[in-house]
Amino acid sequence: MRPGSLTFRLLPPLVGWCAVAATALPAASPLRTLPVVAFLLAGPGAAVVRVCAPALRRYGAAAHDGFTRDSDRLEQLVLALFLSVSAAVLCATALLAAGAFSGLRLLVLLAAATTLAACCPQVTGRAPAARSASPPRKGSVT
Repeated sequence: MRPGSLTFRLLPPLVGWCAVAATALPAASPLRTLPVVAFLLAGPGAAVVRVCAPALRRYGAAAHDGFTRDSDRLEQLVLALFLSVSAAVLCATALLAAGAFSGLRLLVLLAAATTLAACCPQVTGRAPAARSASPPRKGSVT
């Protein structure tokens, strides 16, 4: 594993645990608000997109020009944003349903989920298996 990929892989969980640690600072402090907002908007989604990136690239656009490369990056950025917000909403709903909601618990749960996603191997982008157009005839050898 290259050091650059390890840094990219561990950045979302690191920001998540920094956001958890930042909750010890006074309320409405920029040093508390910035890491929490940055993590909630990008942390969990970035970890999940990193896991799924090879599969996403496999089914990307066919052209190899600058627009395609940039549109793939934009697609991954927007996907990370929406996955992060969705994860925050799902975790908050689960904590509310359990009667255990607090901001700190939500951050700890999301940081733990992000750490778990960062430890997962990347999904390979294998092509689907070729299938015949019709079922094989009875008694035929394939």
